[in-house]
Amino acid sequence: MFDIKENLKKLPDSPGVYIHKDKLGQVIYVGKAVSLKNRVRQYFQSPKNMPAKVRAMVSHIEEFEYITTNTEMEALILECTLIKRYMPQYNVLLRDDKTYPYIKLTMNEPYPRLVKTRRVEKDDAKYFGPYSDAGAVNQTIDLLNNIFVLKRCAVRKFPEIVKPCLNYHINQCRGICTGKVSRESYMEDVAQVVEFLNGKIKPLTDRLTAQMMEESEMLNFERAAELRDYIQAAQVIAEKQRVVLLGVKDLDIALAISSSQKSYVVLFFVRNGKLTGRESFAMEGTREKDELVSEFIKQYYSENPNIPYEILVEQALEEGELIEGFLGDLAGRQVKITVPKRGDKRDLLQLAQKDSIEMLKTIDERENNRKARRAALSKDLGDLIQRILGRLPEEELELTESEAKIRDYRVEAYDISNTNGVDSVGAMVVFDGLKPNKKEYRRFRIRTIEGPNDYGSMQEVLYRRFKRALEGDSAFSTLPQILFIDGGKGQVSAVQQILDAMGLTVAVAGMAKDDKHRTRALVYKPYGSSDYEEILLKEHPLLFKYTGAVQEEVHRFAIDYHRGLRGKRIQGSALDEIDGVGPQRRNSLLAHFGSLEKIKKATVEELSMAPGITEQVAKNIREYFD
Repeated sequence: MFDIKENLKKLPDSPGVYIHKDKLGQVIYVGKAVSLKNRVRQYFQSPKNMPAKVRAMVSHIEEFEYITTNTEMEALILECTLIKRYMPQYNVLLRDDKTYPYIKLTMNEPYPRLVKTRRVEKDDAKYFGPYSDAGAVNQTIDLLNNIFVLKRCAVRKFPEIVKPCLNYHINQCRGICTGKVSRESYMEDVAQVVEFLNGKIKPLTDRLTAQMMEESEMLNFERAAELRDYIQAAQVIAEKQRVVLLGVKDLDIALAISSSQKSYVVLFFVRNGKLTGRESFAMEGTREKDELVSEFIKQYYSENPNIPYEILVEQALEEGELIEGFLGDLAGRQVKITVPKRGDKRDLLQLAQKDSIEMLKTIDERENNRKARRAALSKDLGDLIQRILGRLPEEELELTESEAKIRDYRVEAYDISNTNGVDSVGAMVVFDGLKPNKKEYRRFRIRTIEGPNDYGSMQEVLYRRFKRALEGDSAFSTLPQILFIDGGKGQVSAVQQILDAMGLTVAVAGMAKDDKHRTRALVYKPYGSSDYEEILLKEHPLLFKYTGAVQEEVHRFAIDYHRGLRGKRIQGSALDEIDGVGPQRRNSLLAHFGSLEKIKKATVEELSMAPGITEQVAKNIREYFD
């Protein structure tokens, strides 16, 4: 098992993000630290002075992980990203990315200017950031405006005769409006601004430092202090946040590492320009880095539908071009395998390499802990299946003794979602042991049941699922060892009727909740018994955590599908029911008039003025609303 005391000794004295996990391996808290060594240790000291919430969290910590970063700002951005990904139980949700400021250089204007913004748009401008220190952003914009005397107003075109504004008269603007400023020389200064914001600050800070010393020697201490503040602001901004790469499509970083016991490939995920997490995968058969990474990429992405646009590796792969072609065929687009030599991607690779070295300190222990959880869960699920069926699944006989001890039983969970019987849908999620298998998730729109009938809806979903399996549909061919149904005795009985009618033998358990909507028990009918029994989950901590995770996931999946259907229905309007009005004409009408109410009041002539609306269609609209 994971030895917390021993692993506390291995923590580095560097910035990063720490991740606390419970018995099931679920993330329960994510935090950032200037020093991982000092911060994480604080959780495992005397609890006397801890708030009640922290004490409760610490009591559930079974292991922790950490990801090192280069700066505290990088840790802050990564912390925010991981909290959004995992939604940990004990975290207060961080504010959205839009609260972080960017520096925007308006390259889409003839004479670009610098502004602070909290929105990134596709407008051909250059964006730098995001930054956690809004004050430093303001100071840097002021600094660059003062040094390079950039344009400050938002006006793009000026009349021939114009009077310069106050900024021109106090030497804060070159007077672009006068037409006397060469765009070529202006863009040379803009290039220096871009260089500075890209992190090359030494030439400018050296220049400012020299000016500061001169002002100080001349006893101009106020000006010297102003220059000092500018230098400090520039240094803060210059701490590039390599966890954010603007304009970068999805990419992964695959690194091979070897501990004293085993070899692993560590996969880092960058989505929408952000480092969103990592996973480690145990490998067998070789310790050669090139071969490890090549085999991992081929096997992992052939089973994983989320293939990125680019994969960063440490060294060129012998079969690199062949593997790129293989991945491109799977993804239906180009996929690159790259060894970055410079720039942000190289910096990101180095950050991942540094973190992988830290992982070596604990990776074997975490892998052993994961196996222990798998074995414990396998036993709990095996015991439950045996109680329900009177035996383990027949496939169990084909397994070796070691495989039988740790078997990833396939669990399928089902839930129904509707609003008073409207837009009723069913959801199926799949867990192979501890992990959700998202490529096996399925959604069902209820066809034969009207009104809020959860029992009937559940029966329809299960009938359709297993009918397709019996017909040989490859998308449903893999059968589960046990079904988890959202509900209690009634839902389990309804599902069992369908299974019996179809001649199928699959264990069924209901996920029952208490009055506060918390998972309370698993309801099942023991083999040979006519009465239902319950497993009180509070007496089985691992099964309790697992059932809660399964129930939350299937509920989320069902709700998302239901909301999507309901949203589409709501977005449709009365216009869709009018003869001759399709989506394009509907959108044209709404864009032209601004609202449905104005369309209702419009005359045939006014309706005909909207793009794409013929006189006949206008008459149809008028007749409909009349």
